[in-house]
Amino acid sequence: MDINTIAYIAVEAGRIILENGGETYRVEDTIIRICAAFGVRHADSFVTPTGIMMSVIDKDGKTISIIRRIRKRTVDLEKVCRVNELSRNILSSSYSEEELLQLLKDIDSTKRYGFLSTVFFSSLAAGFFSILFGGGYRDFLPALISGLLIKVISISLSNAGINDFFINIVGGATASMAALILNRAGLVGNVDKVIIGSIMLLVPGLAITNAIRDTIAGDLVAGLTRATEAFLVAIAIAVGSGIIIKLWISAFGGLY
Repeated sequence: MDINTIAYIAVEAGRIILENGGETYRVEDTIIRICAAFGVRHADSFVTPTGIMMSVIDKDGKTISIIRRIRKRTVDLEKVCRVNELSRNILSSSYSEEELLQLLKDIDSTKRYGFLSTVFFSSLAAGFFSILFGGGYRDFLPALISGLLIKVISISLSNAGINDFFINIVGGATASMAALILNRAGLVGNVDKVIIGSIMLLVPGLAITNAIRDTIAGDLVAGLTRATEAFLVAIAIAVGSGIIIKLWISAFGGLY
């Protein structure tokens, strides 16, 4: 297979992993594995959360470099798993160039769970989180409703291309507003537990985990970048939630 094609396939595999929540060290490992499977011994890569840079040296000593900018990031661990498995089976499966490109295209175009399924299970998660953090059974339904609103609003804003920082501000504000309104209606047992349970849908758990794993793996730039990203998300959630609580207290003299 042509070395340019090998490099392109390796970067495409890395892009899919990085765009869908994979760690940077996994992207680098996948790129090197694919190149090694096709006999490219002089391959190197440098990956950050927003970009992939790789270079290979062909048999004539010519260096080929590819830079790929990552402009969107989401969480779809099924795609990460499938690309990860594909990269480890290339050597034994004897895929052709066309087969590999088609497999990567199929993985990349795989649809996530539908809108209704995502909203339904996110709502359930918010309800159970409220109980997990010490809330009573009266808090389950309000947290479920709050989680539903957060997820619907978040998906709608994301589809409209709104910045993630603003989406998290709106999500935090929605969590507080829904909990306070439902509490005023007498449906909430513990306002704080409802707010905590619903904003757990916004907490960047994967970003925090990847920051720790990248740092342990020695990718300090990627680790610090992801840690900063998680910190900014936490600030956005706190800002949105805090603004609503402050305005509510100013308007009604208290939370209750």
